[in-house]
Amino acid sequence: MDKNHIQSLIKNYPDFPKPGILFRDITPVFRDKYSLKLLGEYFHDKYKTNHIDYIAGIEARGFILSTILGLKFNLGVIMIRKAGKLPGDIIKQKYDIEYGNAVMELQSDSIKNNEDILIADDLLATGGTAAAAAKLVEDLGGNVIGFAFMVELSSLGGKKLLQDKGYSVQSMVIY
Repeated sequence: MDKNHIQSLIKNYPDFPKPGILFRDITPVFRDKYSLKLLGEYFHDKYKTNHIDYIAGIEARGFILSTILGLKFNLGVIMIRKAGKLPGDIIKQKYDIEYGNAVMELQSDSIKNNEDILIADDLLATGGTAAAAAKLVEDLGGNVIGFAFMVELSSLGGKKLLQDKGYSVQSMVIY
């Protein structure tokens, strides 16, 4: 798989959104049809031997990656959303972010006991959001079979956090 093609499209913006931050913009990756194919093939290759019932995407750009993988695996997609975005009976999970905390939600009927879920998101940093998503899946009786991330910022330790919890973590581009 051509990881270099994906990485070549990611643009760097120093000092955005504030001084000292290097923002890695992945939006050019989603505009490139070849990249969409590469993403599907890369993660299909990593997880094709696993039984998967659904792909769960974390809001918002994780929805794009989860849809690509849902099409590649011929599976439905589950949306893990920010607080206040889902109707009906929901479960909530609070998690820490850079400036405090946030809440993610999942509809209570999204997952049944023992369904195997692959969780997808655009970026792995500290792992807090991903760990919260996994807890939501597990609270509904699902099994997290792994994570698929387009980009990983390795210095922030998210992969270690998730692996220490026993999860498989696959990242296409690692900085």
